[in-house]
Amino acid sequence: MPLRFTLRQLEYLVAVGDAGSIAAAAQKINVSSPSISTAIAQLEAEFGLPLFLRRHAHGLSLTQGGRQFVAEARAVLAAAGRLPDAAQAITGQVRGPLALGCLLTFAQVVLPQLRRGFSAVHAEVAITQTEHDQAAIFEGLRDASLDLALTYDLQIPADLEFQALISLNPYVLLPPDHALAGRARLKPQDLVGYPMVLLDLPYSADYFLSFFAREGLTPTIAERTRDLGVMRSMVANGFGYSIANLQPVNGAAPDGQALIYVPLESAVGPVQMGLVMARGAQVSLTIRAFTDHCRGMITAQGAPGVWGGQTV
Repeated sequence: MPLRFTLRQLEYLVAVGDAGSIAAAAQKINVSSPSISTAIAQLEAEFGLPLFLRRHAHGLSLTQGGRQFVAEARAVLAAAGRLPDAAQAITGQVRGPLALGCLLTFAQVVLPQLRRGFSAVHAEVAITQTEHDQAAIFEGLRDASLDLALTYDLQIPADLEFQALISLNPYVLLPPDHALAGRARLKPQDLVGYPMVLLDLPYSADYFLSFFAREGLTPTIAERTRDLGVMRSMVANGFGYSIANLQPVNGAAPDGQALIYVPLESAVGPVQMGLVMARGAQVSLTIRAFTDHCRGMITAQGAPGVWGGQTV
């Protein structure tokens, strides 16, 4: 019997089941609401099964049969998603799409060189990259919009797998004329009372603030920003100090002003930069190839565009 439905229709169905409304699903997957409505109507007509209860004030809710149908649709989509991996295993070729995420805090420094080097060797892999905060990376891996991501080991959930590449110690960023700029090392106690420019991203901010919480201290947060470049420029222009775990090879702020990087001593310790992915993702030859490529480019001398750390 020929199939009268498409994988795209199943994707739209699952998106609405997750979002609870056609409008929310349309926004999330960037597809028009009429297209999604048509797909669901066609599935209901094809299978003779009402999938949703339509309530104007409360959006859509799955019927009992709809819940079972969506579960089966997920299984079909998951199986279809494994076909490229099966083809790679049969042919032994590294090819096909790779959805790559990267943490906002270092994407601009590390990711372009990594991509260029990988694409030079594996030209048949079509990479799409996105930059996210840590929370969005976890969401992207779970909904399969990302295949893997380069990030820090900050609160990695149990359902995801993290492979460490390099350990990066914390630094205090200071303008050259700051009272602490001449110190060889600093401790959290030394920073109390001075204004801080906090890089205020999910999970990252908790890590930076933990240096003080561990010692029972409270920093003076004068400014907050979600952009690493803005943070560095604000520090360079005298708005306060900040904390980061990588020192770019080009140590100046984006506006050209000078920055000083002073090692921060703390019991909290370094973070690890590495790759996070769904468990079992390395059955894909493409993901294995990218992981091996990262291990070759991220060494004890550092990551692309970043001064050294310690490989793990």
